[in-house]
Amino acid sequence: MMNKPDKIRVLIVDDSAFMRKVIGDILSEDRLIEIVGRARNGREAMTLVKTQSPDVITLDIEMPGKSGIDVLKEIMEFKPVPVVMVSSLTKEGANVTMQALDIGAVDFVTKPSGTISLDMDKVGDELRRKVLAASRASVHHKGSAAVAALHDVAPPAPRKEITQRKFDLLVVAASTGGPMALQQVIPELPANFPMPVLVVQHMPPGFTTSFAMRLNERSKLTVIEGCDGMPVRKGSAIIAPGGYHMIVERKGAELVAKLTETPPVRSVRPAADVLFTSVAEVVGGNVLVLVLTGMGKDGLDGAKLLREKGAYVVAESKETSVIFGMPGAVIGAGIVDEVLPLYSIASGLERVAK
Repeated sequence: MMNKPDKIRVLIVDDSAFMRKVIGDILSEDRLIEIVGRARNGREAMTLVKTQSPDVITLDIEMPGKSGIDVLKEIMEFKPVPVVMVSSLTKEGANVTMQALDIGAVDFVTKPSGTISLDMDKVGDELRRKVLAASRASVHHKGSAAVAALHDVAPPAPRKEITQRKFDLLVVAASTGGPMALQQVIPELPANFPMPVLVVQHMPPGFTTSFAMRLNERSKLTVIEGCDGMPVRKGSAIIAPGGYHMIVERKGAELVAKLTETPPVRSVRPAADVLFTSVAEVVGGNVLVLVLTGMGKDGLDGAKLLREKGAYVVAESKETSVIFGMPGAVIGAGIVDEVLPLYSIASGLERVAK
């Protein structure tokens, strides 16, 4: 007789009784999920974190008194637990969501129509999927001894010698856990990094603008959200905007970014596979490929094409990935030249680039 799989214990935190019920009903549709508590404020949330030991927490951002950000900080300081933020799709909501991802939230889901959303069923599949993914996430308290100890480990040696060659482009794929990872990679690249950078981070419309601005404030490169016809030049990192695929085209001697609204690929738009495939066709193999933490396999097919043309592929190691899906897929396919922990990636890219 087969053992029943352990259920994923979820705590819902929202100041609205209606939203607590709706979110609970949506999550309970998945037989793997069990709701172990509902909290209306930070004080109740912390009590339930301590008494129920949830596997995942869904956390409202906009709450009176102690905000979702304050509650998140308290959770991360007490005992890091995978947290999925539930936020409103507003400019202010996007900025606060980016702050939550900085602090350690694994992912976020946007309420379709404001603080009290009567149409949460529109994002029901996404909410269940992200909670299930979060249950497999590896979260650490920033600055904890466990994370700090990783820095004492020597970075692994490259799989092969790099002959002298010129790379024309760095392309990056990231999903769950990506915002935090990118904030440890892009700001570490020097202003004279010898090639343009193109990034696909899975995010909905409205959030990539805030993310690019946040990243730009911390980086030596100019980080900007992509727009149609934008020149792809050294000294810049272009983030694919939410809701659009980003591809590249030649315009005379110059490379430009183009945006398309072709259907989602592997359920996402932007998709790294779309960018990578375009780069393989237009630029060829003189490309550096980086696959960071993320759920699913986006980037695998495009990375294969690029590798066949001679690209150099780097993947984030399991030890630092929040979700090992995307880097695990390219490593498992045998197309990776180097596997690096997050804290060694920027220096590794510089080494290869030179």
